[in-house]
Amino acid sequence: MISLAKQFSDEEVFRLLRPYVAEWFREKYGSFTPPQKASIPTIKANQNVLISSPTGSGKTMAAFVGILDSLLELAENNALEDKVYAIYISPLRALNNDMYKNLFIPLEEIKTRVTLPQEIRVAVRTSDTSPNEKQKMLRRPPHILITTPESFAISLVSPKFSQKLRDVKWIVVDEIHELAGSKRGAYLSGFLELFESFLSSAPPVRIGLSATISPLDEVAKFLVGDRDCKIVDARFLKGMDLRVISPVRDLIHSSEEEVSRGIYRTILDEIKKHRTTLIFTNTRSAAERVSYRIRKMVEEEKLFDADLIGAHHSSLSRDVRLEIENKLKNGELKVVVSSTSLELGIDIGYIDLVLLLSSPKSVSRLLQRIGRAGHHIRQVSKGRVIVVDRDDLVECAILTKLAREKKIDNVHIPRKPLDVLVQLILASSLMGEQDIEKLYSTIRRSYSFSNLTREEFDSIVDYLLGKFGLDSKNVYPKIRMGDKGIRPKRGGRMIFYMNSGTIPEESLIPVFTEGNKYVGNLEEEFVEILSPGDIFILGGRTYEFLLSKGNRVIVKPAEGQRPTVPSWFSEMLPLAIESAMEIASFRGKIAQMIRDGKSQDEIVTHIENYLDVSKSAARSIYTYILEEYLFIEGYVPDDKNLLVEIYDDEEDRRNFIFHALFGRRALDALSRIIAWKLGSDLNMDVRTSITDNGFVLTIGEKRDYDIAKALMEINPEDVYDLLGNIVLRTEMVKRRFRHTAERSLMLLKRYKGRETSIDRRQINSEVLLNVVKEIPNFPVLKETLREILEDYMDIHSAKWILERIIAGDIRVKVIGPNPIPSPFAHQILAKEYSDIVLASDKREFLRKMHDKVLQFLREKGINVDLSYTTVSE
Repeated sequence: MISLAKQFSDEEVFRLLRPYVAEWFREKYGSFTPPQKASIPTIKANQNVLISSPTGSGKTMAAFVGILDSLLELAENNALEDKVYAIYISPLRALNNDMYKNLFIPLEEIKTRVTLPQEIRVAVRTSDTSPNEKQKMLRRPPHILITTPESFAISLVSPKFSQKLRDVKWIVVDEIHELAGSKRGAYLSGFLELFESFLSSAPPVRIGLSATISPLDEVAKFLVGDRDCKIVDARFLKGMDLRVISPVRDLIHSSEEEVSRGIYRTILDEIKKHRTTLIFTNTRSAAERVSYRIRKMVEEEKLFDADLIGAHHSSLSRDVRLEIENKLKNGELKVVVSSTSLELGIDIGYIDLVLLLSSPKSVSRLLQRIGRAGHHIRQVSKGRVIVVDRDDLVECAILTKLAREKKIDNVHIPRKPLDVLVQLILASSLMGEQDIEKLYSTIRRSYSFSNLTREEFDSIVDYLLGKFGLDSKNVYPKIRMGDKGIRPKRGGRMIFYMNSGTIPEESLIPVFTEGNKYVGNLEEEFVEILSPGDIFILGGRTYEFLLSKGNRVIVKPAEGQRPTVPSWFSEMLPLAIESAMEIASFRGKIAQMIRDGKSQDEIVTHIENYLDVSKSAARSIYTYILEEYLFIEGYVPDDKNLLVEIYDDEEDRRNFIFHALFGRRALDALSRIIAWKLGSDLNMDVRTSITDNGFVLTIGEKRDYDIAKALMEINPEDVYDLLGNIVLRTEMVKRRFRHTAERSLMLLKRYKGRETSIDRRQINSEVLLNVVKEIPNFPVLKETLREILEDYMDIHSAKWILERIIAGDIRVKVIGPNPIPSPFAHQILAKEYSDIVLASDKREFLRKMHDKVLQFLREKGINVDLSYTTVSE
């Protein structure tokens, strides 16, 4: 059963601790924080617990005070044995080093108060740990082991060291919000079950530490499977000072230069008012660009030493990142610009302001980023979101409102990833000969695999036994049947040690022209979203994507053509479905107020109060929605009304623009299904362009087509298999199949002590892909498609949208063909201009389109008031 943990008073908690531990805590911290008051007694009572609270609320101490207290009691009685009592698992190696300090310092301080016959040992064991250190751990194991999910798994199958883990009493999983949403989480969840069933002498207490996440019930199940768990919900303890800032009054008519100047002016003004500022951008390239620009301005204006500005993102080397983290911690930096790399709980010391450049795309990410400011429970988290255009303004205003209202979007937990199951089954055989029935029921206790069917489980066992006959393609059996169950084949242990884990190795892919001229490199995650005919920018020039061969991309020059895929698009975080629908619902409410005849002043005041934005921002939002309302004669797309707008552009192409705010992952699936329907009905190529606010399907000529009727003809029950067949022909399947094949140990990254090259693996994976496509229900290909449809896209929400359209719960309106797109369509169309090389073109396009809309409305006798551009705050 999942239930809320009870809060205790300070005195009640102090009474549970050794007198010298209580005295140390009282002198150092004074009193317990709310998460500590609930979790320390729960852990002392040996109950599983999930603690969800913001950064700086004492989560680490909440988990460890009770554990340290119990270990100190054993040390007092000279009863500490040479074995591991507690395991702390974190997804970040940097966090592990933090953790070592977080435990080492309290132990050192407590030692000054009491003389104990034994010492509590703490050690870190990750892939960075030397063989020599590991040998020492075998002789004198740490009482508290700090590790990563991958090193934990390898420890379980290590014949000697695993024996030191038999009596582990506590397992602490940190940053569980980061793990739950990925295959790495499913991997850890599965290994916790193998540990408990096949190694542990008694079930350990499971303790999960999480930042702000939702839904807590589901995350608790992810932590404990089908066991009982207490929840400590302290997500909204810290006060928040959160505001949205528009860098210019008029986001439409300001030039790119004016907006850019406004953004950097705003950033500098905020930096000057604060001691340390952390700035989040949404892409790595933007982090570099912003830090460079701030540096330049600081030098020109001689504000302070430009070396006090740093950048931190995942493309930088580990040493550079560590240097930035340490400087931040020691208060040696005034500004740090980061992409997503500083969202996790690495201790970065005192930050008094977090600035977000553009929308963070989800409420949980907004709260995580803002939570980095005021790194203590009693300090207010201060955050400012700087917007770049009108859609961004509406989106950020809604996200900050939802954050204040404590409405968080739900985490997506991958279910039954079969490639992870391959590693779990092989690992279980390395722990001893396993009865198939017991193994199946053990793995199903993990929440990630609770809906695993027997048929799916058996297909993976058959694959590992070599029953699919892939020996000729160098895919050999990894297990065999023994007298009592499955056993590993020779070499299985080494294969697991060298290849275990779920994080794919991403590579840079060289780009060549048809004439074999080298052009540059693209990141793999960018290549996987390309389709033949796509235009993109590389090194300041435009190219058309033709095909990929192995680990090479073949292109031809496309000078003068508009890019169809912005170079940063693969990095962009998708807008979450819950947030998207709130934005759509807000649009609908304002449209209803206009329909009801409410005055402009009344509506602007309502927006100002409802979203807590400035008067000019409120007026900008009102005018934006009003223009759409007037353009479509009293209609605005919202969460219950889907608008399809047919727009014929200046190149005589017909565009079907879908205004649908249901989160980008769902739209990715939906757009491909509808594009397939359109393409097969008309027997034409269809180009798809997806944004957070909708998508565009483009055909090369003006052909009449009843798009509303087509939507009604798609059977929601067929879409899973249909989309599976559609993506089978894409670049994405080629790349993702390699990742899945590596996780399934079909392709080995390391074998017999040698590294295999990523180029060779990509070529081999394409050969294998063509072979397994012919094998019915081949589990590794099935998993590749599941990952794309369910984790990368959101097929279940796409199916739900189609069901609601057919049931009439979502009404579809089709307008056009028009020679001018409606105001809401401008951003969707402008995605093609969104490359940084073309930022000014994009703003020019938006301004031109906006002027056309105003002209169109004037011709109808409507004059839109643009006075919001001059209104005083």
